[in-house]
Amino acid sequence: MRAYLLMIALTAVVTFVATHFVIKYTLKHKIYPEIRSRDSHSTPTPRLGGLGMFAGFLVAMAVAASLGWFKSVFVQGGPILGVLIAASIMAVLGALDDVYDLDWTLKLAGQFVAAGILSWQGVQIVSLPIGGITIGSFGMSFVVSVFLTVLIMNAVNFIDGLDGLVAGVVLIGTSTFFVYSYLLAQKTTPSNYFSLASLISAIVIGMCLGFLPHNWRPAKIFMGDSGALLLGLLMTTSALSVTGQLDPAFISQSNLMPAFLPMILPLAILVLPLLDFTLAVLRRLRAGKSPFAADRLHIHHRLQDFGHGHLGSVIVFYVWTLLISATCLLLFLAPSEYAIAFGSIGLVGALVYTAWPVIAKRLQKKESVN
Repeated sequence: MRAYLLMIALTAVVTFVATHFVIKYTLKHKIYPEIRSRDSHSTPTPRLGGLGMFAGFLVAMAVAASLGWFKSVFVQGGPILGVLIAASIMAVLGALDDVYDLDWTLKLAGQFVAAGILSWQGVQIVSLPIGGITIGSFGMSFVVSVFLTVLIMNAVNFIDGLDGLVAGVVLIGTSTFFVYSYLLAQKTTPSNYFSLASLISAIVIGMCLGFLPHNWRPAKIFMGDSGALLLGLLMTTSALSVTGQLDPAFISQSNLMPAFLPMILPLAILVLPLLDFTLAVLRRLRAGKSPFAADRLHIHHRLQDFGHGHLGSVIVFYVWTLLISATCLLLFLAPSEYAIAFGSIGLVGALVYTAWPVIAKRLQKKESVN
């Protein structure tokens, strides 16, 4: 665990410092977009925060490669090379889009290229949660893995509309996934706790911790597509890598949860972003627009209109992400009845908090009548 804590701390410090220099450089050279009607900020703010996060990622990977702790992770060069190339493509492509506002088809094509390289180099689904059965062919695994990678990247990118929203949601979700992957490694390979999934998760946690102070309201910088797409890519990398850790002998009909969680957790953690992504695409296609055309009808915008305000809307996402991820983790750590009880109590609390603006107005009306 000390090795992972070191990677988290190192990545956080490098990301924080690198983002500080990105802020100074972009403000000095006025590299920031004009304020749009759908934006929640009122002063020009740079959108290249992802470059600071990418710097943290590169330094962390370089240091990890030099440490004996992670020797087993870097023995297989294919997945490492795939992650580095795919992450570089997303950071560069996202940064170009942040500055020049690229056509959505070009950006989507770049996402598929990055996801394809990642999967081709071995970061892909190895087994399905059906009695521990492995996927039948490389082609099927490749297609499913590429699809999931592009889906999660866009889901993360779509909710990047409020200060601290994406960094906080990814921090909560990835922290949960880190605990899961670390404990899974202890159970499946007790002689070696180090895995690519846990390493990438630790680095993502550090990236979010280092970036969030700059991005908390009022934000000095936004992560932009360079950051959101990078985080989505790395989250998927961790999830797909875990499936390769599962020993079919370890999985039985009475112990299927470890096989389910690598695919359930990322989707469950991102249930609100995925819902927002789906609704946005359907809404825009119905209106005859591009599925990536921007508007002010995302869930976080609707929460603001609902009465939550900026911070309240962000906390709604935090609460639901924490509830879903913690409940999924409990399914792995404890008897299912404990997870169900926790999830049920948490669900009531999350619903009350989400609906609180309406509840508060009705209570005020009753008091005024009385």
